[in-house]
Amino acid sequence: MKASELKKGMIISDSGQLYVVTDVEHRTPGNLRAMYQTTLKNIVDGRIANRRYSAAENVDRVDLDAKKGQYLFHDHAGFHFMDMETYDTIVLDDKILAGVKDYLKENTEINLMYHDHKPITAELPTSVDLKIVESAPGTRGDTSGKAMKPATLETGLVVNVPLFIKEGEIIKVDTRTGQYLSRA
Repeated sequence: MKASELKKGMIISDSGQLYVVTDVEHRTPGNLRAMYQTTLKNIVDGRIANRRYSAAENVDRVDLDAKKGQYLFHDHAGFHFMDMETYDTIVLDDKILAGVKDYLKENTEINLMYHDHKPITAELPTSVDLKIVESAPGTRGDTSGKAMKPATLETGLVVNVPLFIKEGEIIKVDTRTGQYLSRA
């Protein structure tokens, strides 16, 4: 496909690596030809790369296969998932799940993304329900706007929550931004 067809969220192959397109900007600097400035996130290790493509340049789009999986547990070998169709156990490395692991709790169903019959990443639902295990009591005082406090969740993730949320409550967290959404 042409670089002019790139959109956010597409998965492409560049220099033998798989990337998710996180940002695309069309630029026409002065008298020069138009180009597409992209921000790419490496699927395997999460590194960010900036690449420029001319409008006519070809880009390799990659289609991934999704399979339902259930998170079982984590140990020294990595994160263990069960394929919901074949009941096989799949182990993914800690590096692969760097941005996902803070939202995983036992029995969570997710999509495992495969490329060439090999699992390469996991795709979470847009929000997950997590329990607050530690949070300071909310104190009312001189606040303007939304007053927030930090709370530690059962997976170790720390998010800012409103003052009225107490320890032991279950909240919804947006997996794309890591922000508090509401009570569950």
